[in-house]
Amino acid sequence: MHRPDHSSHTAETAHHDDRVQFVVVGDETSLTEVEAELALLPLCARGRVFVEVEDADQIVPLAAPIRMTVTWLTRATRSGRPGTGERCARGEAATRAVRAWATEMLCDGPGETSAVVTGGFSLVTDVRELLVDEVGMDGASVVTPARQHRRAAA
Repeated sequence: MHRPDHSSHTAETAHHDDRVQFVVVGDETSLTEVEAELALLPLCARGRVFVEVEDADQIVPLAAPIRMTVTWLTRATRSGRPGTGERCARGEAATRAVRAWATEMLCDGPGETSAVVTGGFSLVTDVRELLVDEVGMDGASVVTPARQHRRAAA
């Protein structure tokens, strides 16, 4: 087995990882789809899963590849727009989480990243626009369910 030589790496050395990473996003309306998408990923898949729900009572066990981190986002415990005192709107917590994740994990560009975005229309639309328009992911790398495509086209 060939092992790369990392002895010359420093804090300033760019590290390029050519493995695909995944981000899977959903909400309480798409838990079945999220589960199905996670089941289709390779066992060695790595990345993040963000699931937005109303409150902690909607959190259920999800089987995910061991290198996938699952984060549950409860709207009941999050505020809306800063300084407004509003509650978190549907899709808002997941979109903010994906934005923060992308800022940290995709700072050198999207690379080989694939996304699956399910859930309510605003969640799917906002996250897809964020990943494609702001982050620069290829639209073909951001998969949304067929039912979302039909709604978006209407």
